[in-house]
Amino acid sequence: MSLGINKLFSSKFPQWVLYKFIRLYSLTFRLEVQNEEAWLDAYLNNNQRILLCTHHQQFFAAIRYFQKYKRYKPGLMISQSKDGELISAVANRTGWTTVRGSSSKGGVEALRGMIDHLSTHRLAAHIIDGPRGPFGVIKPGAIRLAHAADAVIVPFYIRADRAWYAKSWDRFLIPKPFSKVVMRFGDKLEFKQTETSEAFEEHRLELEQLMFQDNNRLKQEFEPCDVAC
Repeated sequence: MSLGINKLFSSKFPQWVLYKFIRLYSLTFRLEVQNEEAWLDAYLNNNQRILLCTHHQQFFAAIRYFQKYKRYKPGLMISQSKDGELISAVANRTGWTTVRGSSSKGGVEALRGMIDHLSTHRLAAHIIDGPRGPFGVIKPGAIRLAHAADAVIVPFYIRADRAWYAKSWDRFLIPKPFSKVVMRFGDKLEFKQTETSEAFEEHRLELEQLMFQDNNRLKQEFEPCDVAC
């Protein structure tokens, strides 16, 4: 059974079908993108390294839109799980360079690969609480990446006025067809190298609290419909 699932996830046809489905499905969204210009200008004109960060719950709605960054060869870390194989294939077709690994498996090698990629191509994305949560709790990888590659962190958040939420640890968000979807980029955050574990933890908590607050602020704008309606 598991061998059949592994074969399915590694087969090019299901990967192609999922990629096409996501692209077509995402076309139904009434997407509004906010505050993108500030960090994109810093990347294009000031040669800054940018690390885009989001919660695991929210990345689905960004997949199609992020294809616009394809020419910049952005990097993305994806877990070595079975579903990660499928997600990685879709991301590669969308133009991302995937590095396989996570906090639970292959993390050290993947982090090195992401640092190298971010240092060279200057753009990457990171899911801050994946692959197993808890929701909103930032793993150390985002801060380590920013420190090592001398990159600024740009959080982004996604909310839909009508959505389904999976019964999973993160309540994975899938906007309903023809719903209004807002993708909001936060301000650039700079975290300089630290010399102590206590200072590192201060950076991690600062990012975690800021993303929690900004995510809730966007969520409140969509209430009371921001439930499984």
